[in-house]
Amino acid sequence: MRLACWLVMFAGCCSLTAGIEPISTSIAVGMAAALTGFLASYQNVLYYFHECCRPEWISFNKTGLKYDLDTKLYGQHVAAQVILKAVTGFMKNENPKKPLVLSLHGWTGTGKNFVSQLIAENIYEKGMSSSFVHLFTATAHFPHEMHINTYKSQLQNWVKGNVTICPRSMFIFDEMDKMHPGLIDSIKPYLDFYDSLDGVSYRQAIFIFLSNAGGENIVQVALDFWRDGREREEMQLKDLETALSLSVFNNRNSGFWHTGLIDKNLVDFFVPFLPLEYKHIVQCGLSEMVSKGHVPDKEVVEMMAHDLNYFPKEERVFSMQGCKVIPSRLDFYV
Repeated sequence: MRLACWLVMFAGCCSLTAGIEPISTSIAVGMAAALTGFLASYQNVLYYFHECCRPEWISFNKTGLKYDLDTKLYGQHVAAQVILKAVTGFMKNENPKKPLVLSLHGWTGTGKNFVSQLIAENIYEKGMSSSFVHLFTATAHFPHEMHINTYKSQLQNWVKGNVTICPRSMFIFDEMDKMHPGLIDSIKPYLDFYDSLDGVSYRQAIFIFLSNAGGENIVQVALDFWRDGREREEMQLKDLETALSLSVFNNRNSGFWHTGLIDKNLVDFFVPFLPLEYKHIVQCGLSEMVSKGHVPDKEVVEMMAHDLNYFPKEERVFSMQGCKVIPSRLDFYV
C-alpha cells in the first residue's frame, strides 16, 4: 500500500514538473497495483533492493566479525588476524582498486569453510543463504575434464551476471585442490585492476578459494615450532606465506597450478590454517554440544577427543581429522 501511494504521488509530481497534464489518480493507482503485484510474484527483486542495492542494508561491522573470530574459531590466530584486517579494510573502502581475493589453505577440519560462513554472516543479512553468496565445489560443479571449456564459459557468465545484479557479491570456490588447472584463469580478468569490463565493475566483489593444497607445508612449520619448543602463538603469517604460495603454485593437483592469479599477484592473501591440537578439539566439541541443544559436558567431550587420531604418533600433538568429524562423532558419546 505504501508503494502504491508513493507511485501515485510520483506520477503526479513528475507530470507536473514536465509541464504536461498529470496522470489521473485511477491510472496511477492501477500502475501501482500492477507493479506491486509483479514485485510480490518475484520476491527476489525486493530482496535485491533491500539487502544489496542500498548500501545501508549491508550489515557488515568490524566488531561483529572480530567477536565471531575470537569466540567461534579455535586455534587459528594467524588466519583470524589476517581475515579480520583484510575483510574490514576492504569493506570500509568505498572505492577499492580490485576485488578482495583470499585463498584459504590447510587440512580438512581446520576451519576454512567455517570462516567463509562467518564472513558471509557479517556482510549479508541471510549469510550463506543470501542470493549474493555463491558456493562452487569442484566435484559437484566442475566434475568432468572433457567439459572444461563449457565450464569456463558458464563460470564467466555466472560471475558477470551476478555482479551485474549486485556489485557486493561473494564467490566461494571449495576443493580448489580438485579443480581442473586453467578453469580459474577464465575469471582472472574479473579479479584484476580494472575499473570495469564491458560496463561491469567487479571491484566490490569478494572471491574466496578453499584448498587442502599446501597443508603439508603448514603442518611442517607447526611441527618445527613445536620441536623447537616455541609457542604456537609465536607463528606469524610471514613464517608460512612464502612457502605456502610456492607450494600451491607448483602443485599439479592444485587449481592454482601455474595460474595467472598467482604470477600476476591477484591473490591478496594466502591464509594458512594450522593443524588443531587436543585443546582445540575439546573447544569445538563443547560448542557443538551447545548447538545441538545439550548442556556442555567437558567429560563427554574429552572422552570423544581422546579417541580421535593425532600425530606424531607417540606425542599425539596435532589432530588428523580436525573439527569436521565432531558433529557425527559426538552423537556416539552423548
